[in-house]
Amino acid sequence: MTFQITVQPSGHQFSCEEDETVLAAAMRAGVGLPYGCKNGACSSCKGKVVAGGVTHKAHQQRALPPEEEAAGLSLFCCATPHSDLVIEAREVAGSSDYPLKKMPSRVATLEKVAPDVVVISLQLPANETLKYRAGQYIEFMLRDGKRRSYSMATAPDGGPITLHIRHMPGGLFTDQVFSTMKERDILRFEGPLGTFFVREDSDKPMVLLASGTGFAPIKAIVEHMAGIKSERKMVLYWGGRRPRDLYMDALCRQWAQDLPNFDYVPVISNALPEDNWTGRDGFVHQAVMADLPDLSGHQVYACGAPIMVESAKRDFVQRCRLPEDEFYADAFTTEADLANP
Repeated sequence: MTFQITVQPSGHQFSCEEDETVLAAAMRAGVGLPYGCKNGACSSCKGKVVAGGVTHKAHQQRALPPEEEAAGLSLFCCATPHSDLVIEAREVAGSSDYPLKKMPSRVATLEKVAPDVVVISLQLPANETLKYRAGQYIEFMLRDGKRRSYSMATAPDGGPITLHIRHMPGGLFTDQVFSTMKERDILRFEGPLGTFFVREDSDKPMVLLASGTGFAPIKAIVEHMAGIKSERKMVLYWGGRRPRDLYMDALCRQWAQDLPNFDYVPVISNALPEDNWTGRDGFVHQAVMADLPDLSGHQVYACGAPIMVESAKRDFVQRCRLPEDEFYADAFTTEADLANP
């Protein structure tokens, strides 16, 4: 059976099959609903069901607590309809501007930049390009039908695509990356995906917030903004447990020297005596709050561990006056996150 979905306040409409998620149907129709992980863990796609009913597939309870579901809120990435729907959602302009492609790629280089982080550069087929927005991601399509998502760490300027991959011991894909993967291996992917990218219709100062390899899409954003010679103010707060987790610290310090509108604040939470760390310590989002207690005139772009993203959104909105619709995020969920409800 096919159902009709109407989006408020835009009035856009699209059809959805009964076994299809609302988000999948919207993407197929080119309707720009916001989303991130697509697996019920990050809450980026959360909206309201105004009329009609849905059934939710497995999802993280923290992304949609029972009381929110009872109040009519929904995670559209895992909601299937059982009637026509009227939904309330903030659409993302430009999210469907570039076509979704499936293509092979060849591993051009593998560089270990930290004990648990590898930078992979991909070579696309001859005469093929991937158009995307800085901050978006691709999904590798593995042989068993599973997928793994990684943000592109380079600006969409036609150069090689690079990815920052952290080793998750026991991980289906990352174990392969850190053990048997070699240059010239073939990987198939689909992209571009995600609605985490710069809203270029604003001139508000940007707070860029990253933990761990959440730096990857932030790096793409900084390079893109520098490439178009944007004059918007940017400040990057990058957090890690130990200094070695900030695996491209030297690059960030170079940006701070070369870009007149860019500042960099590294933050370490668990430095050891042998690290000789003398910089900022504690939780990275709290460093933002200490420096910028009033975020009412800012945009925030946050990427990294779900707990960091969730804490930052809550505290920035409740305590720093950040408008909720000016917080843009991409929470890096893992299979371990999905296994814990």
